[in-house]
Amino acid sequence: MRLIYGRILIVIWSLEIETQLDGQHWDRRKRLIHGEMLCSGVLRRLSAHAIAGTLGSKTMGHLKVKLVNNKSKIVNPKAFTLIELLVVIAIIALLMAILVPVLRSAREKGQRIVCMSNLKQLTLAWITYAEEYDSKIVFGSAFAFGSWDIPPKGWLGMAFFYPESRIELMENPDKGALWPYIKDIDFFRCQKGLAGHAATYATVPSANGDTVPGTHLSRYDPPLFKGLSPWSIPSKRIGGTVLRLTRLTDIISPGSAQRAVFIDYGQTPDPSDFRVHYLYPIWRWSCPPQIRHDDGTTLSMADGHVEYWKWKGRETVEMPRKLVPMRAGLFKESLDGGDYEPKTEDGIYDLQRLQKATWGRIGYTLEGGP
Repeated sequence: MRLIYGRILIVIWSLEIETQLDGQHWDRRKRLIHGEMLCSGVLRRLSAHAIAGTLGSKTMGHLKVKLVNNKSKIVNPKAFTLIELLVVIAIIALLMAILVPVLRSAREKGQRIVCMSNLKQLTLAWITYAEEYDSKIVFGSAFAFGSWDIPPKGWLGMAFFYPESRIELMENPDKGALWPYIKDIDFFRCQKGLAGHAATYATVPSANGDTVPGTHLSRYDPPLFKGLSPWSIPSKRIGGTVLRLTRLTDIISPGSAQRAVFIDYGQTPDPSDFRVHYLYPIWRWSCPPQIRHDDGTTLSMADGHVEYWKWKGRETVEMPRKLVPMRAGLFKESLDGGDYEPKTEDGIYDLQRLQKATWGRIGYTLEGGP
């Protein structure tokens, strides 16, 4: 390096001058020292150029010195060192690992709150309808499908039956029996529902919905119920519990705070509404337990309040599911392999909890069950 080369020259020059200083005046020695200081200052200014130069080599006697001559590279004393940069990257990675789950959880809670608000509005409309119609509960089938001549009007309406666009949905007047009490299509859909579905909520079958075995008198018992439509068949009553509700006054035991009305279905209620068995400890293949809200679901009760249920059993969350093609290129979630009977204690608890909220009781017993 130039710095080393220059210092060697100074040392040699100093030694030569020192030999000439014997017997001479102190002022001459002082001038020599002053000259050395000037040379040192020059060398300090040259040191920056020596550091940034291009690699090369000069031979000076037996000493071989590498020189740097590339002046395009400038050392910035304020720049990060490699270790400092790695520490910063590690800190950022740690903060991301902490913050990302927190942000994801906050987003889920926000979406859950919106979903519960939607269920609240639907349930208040459901109650208001009954109060205006002499306690009669709106028909629980979303689209009132059936082979009967004059089916009652469904709570949802055909406007929500796979519309091709939001504009088509808005222009279709058939928005169901509850539309006059809501008049906002966004209340009919959860943000976490399947993509493309205009409505993602359903009533439970006990809320004047579809007939389920064991919950109503048989319409094939002549001559009393012969020829009646399914929604005209009287419900069974066990003690103070009416299984299939057709009036608000049917809710006696358990009370309205324990009877479910709407549930977050996550998809359009087609080809049937959300069905919950009464006589059997099984999940229906077309109605798997919804897990979009942090491995849980939301549902409303007949008194107007809304609850969030986080499923207790891993079996409930992990039961096999599949997507089935429906209309307009959309899909619907169902159980893979047909109806599913839970095997674990927690899995049975989840199913029976929903069955009790739906029917007010369960219609079977389990050997050794909870």
